Amino acid sequence: MKLFTGNSNLPLVEAIAKKLNTKLGKATVGRFADGEIKVEIEENVRGCDVYVIQACCPPVNDNLMELLIMLDALRRASTKRITAVIPYMCYSRQDRKHSSREPITAKMVADLLMTAGPHRLLFLDLHTDQIQGFFNVAVDNLLPDSLIIDYIKDKDLKTTDTVIVSPDVGGTRRARRIAKYFDFKIVLLETRKVSDKYVTNIVGDISDNAVIVDDMIDTGNRLISASEKLKEKGAKRIFACATHALLSGDVQLIQNSSVDEVAVTDSIPLAEGKRIPKIKILSVAPLIAEAVRRIHHQESVATIIPGVQ
Repeated sequence: MKLFTGNSNLPLVEAIAKKLNTKLGKATVGRFADGEIKVEIEENVRGCDVYVIQACCPPVNDNLMELLIMLDALRRASTKRITAVIPYMCYSRQDRKHSSREPITAKMVADLLMTAGPHRLLFLDLHTDQIQGFFNVAVDNLLPDSLIIDYIKDKDLKTTDTVIVSPDVGGTRRARRIAKYFDFKIVLLETRKVSDKYVTNIVGDISDNAVIVDDMIDTGNRLISASEKLKEKGAKRIFACATHALLSGDVQLIQNSSVDEVAVTDSIPLAEGKRIPKIKILSVAPLIAEAVRRIHHQESVATIIPGVQ
């Protein structure tokens, strides 16, 4: 087994390597004078089982191209098998056309990855499940449910006064998985445009404690709006759990919002300026490391993915 990475999230990859009791492969991922990406694999990988771990987070295009070029370099180096491990998949929000003349960027990026030549892909919490069908090789989609469940357990929330909140219709399945474990009720926030304004309706009964679950936090506007709406309807404590912390907006707005704490994973590196007191980071390194170990030893990955057998 050999692990390689680009420049997207070195702390996470180092933590994964430590869990697997191995070292990162020797490679240089730099730039030519004109800014083009230059990749050199500096050790023999012929006949090896290789894993390229690269989150396609901001700067999105640079990290995506690093991944594609590394995959191409390793494929040309006669590796036995290449698994692309992608903790965060970019361009995944456009997985279908919402109106005329829109691209389907998730499919386009999938085609680019297939051209680069991995034999298998391992993702963490894809934006939608159907993206797996865009690839013609084996795909595993890990879910961070165990981390979220442990986080909620630490809050000592009771079934009688806690609800799991989905901030949109698309996240209902995610909310249902978490709610089922605790026997919590589900609340859905349904947003629609009325007379050029967005109006949010709450479907379900609010309890004293509300836990918002989502796959990502980008600008944070939806989280802030949801927390204000829940507080307005009587929630006393509001927590949020999200897998991917893009946090491209002003994080101080989250710090000053009605949400009490936000738990996110380290699938995307969080700059010091974004590490506000309300944010708690959960590491996905053990989960990804276990999946990589199982793939390497030809063991089932399904047993660590909730709802899959």
